[in-house]
Amino acid sequence: MVLGIVAALALVTLLLTAFGSGAPERPSAPVAAATLAATESRPLEPEVLATVGNLQLQLPVTAEEVTAIGFHGAPGDALELQPVGRQVNEGLLARLWRRIAGAPKTGPVWYQLEGSRGTEVVDVGAVPGTDVYAPVNGTVVAISDYVIDGQAYGARIDLRPTQAPSVIVSLNHVQPDPSLAVGSPALGGSSKLGTVVDVAAVERQALASHARAAGNNVTIEVHPGAGSLP
Repeated sequence: MVLGIVAALALVTLLLTAFGSGAPERPSAPVAAATLAATESRPLEPEVLATVGNLQLQLPVTAEEVTAIGFHGAPGDALELQPVGRQVNEGLLARLWRRIAGAPKTGPVWYQLEGSRGTEVVDVGAVPGTDVYAPVNGTVVAISDYVIDGQAYGARIDLRPTQAPSVIVSLNHVQPDPSLAVGSPALGGSSKLGTVVDVAAVERQALASHARAAGNNVTIEVHPGAGSLP
């Protein structure tokens, strides 16, 4: 009897050793550390701010440095932008409809700014001196002074996007990087265009009601290119 029990235990032990218990093995510490390092070194995905047609506009500053985002209208030929994200100050009916429809909104939160209704211009709030990056892949086609009361405060930088060469993406309130020139290639989210100018020191910004640093910001507009249809 004893010999039979011993033999049965030996058989069970042999089977478990040969085929395993079925439980997943835990990775050793070096493997786990290597996996973590690979994850941390992976580049962050660009955050889309708005779209116009098939063109996506990325945040021109890092997400951590954004103080607030606001859209407003503008006279002239600027194209209407489609914000990506959730409007913070939308009306009661819009909030109720969103809850009923259950349509989730991903992306940065934004405000509809007072004044001219519309979404032709987006103000991306940031502290003066913050690095500004290209919101699209493309080429610098113009750099001109941004003038207030006859005085230049930074520049307007025009980019022709590779994805939509029939339009021009314009950024204002930027002090251009010394190395930037007409013809310079731009990589969205990577190519530094310059830094944020303290334009709030001479002109009240609509974003001031929602952001610190007196609402200083980078503005982005999209215009039809010369010779293109409106």
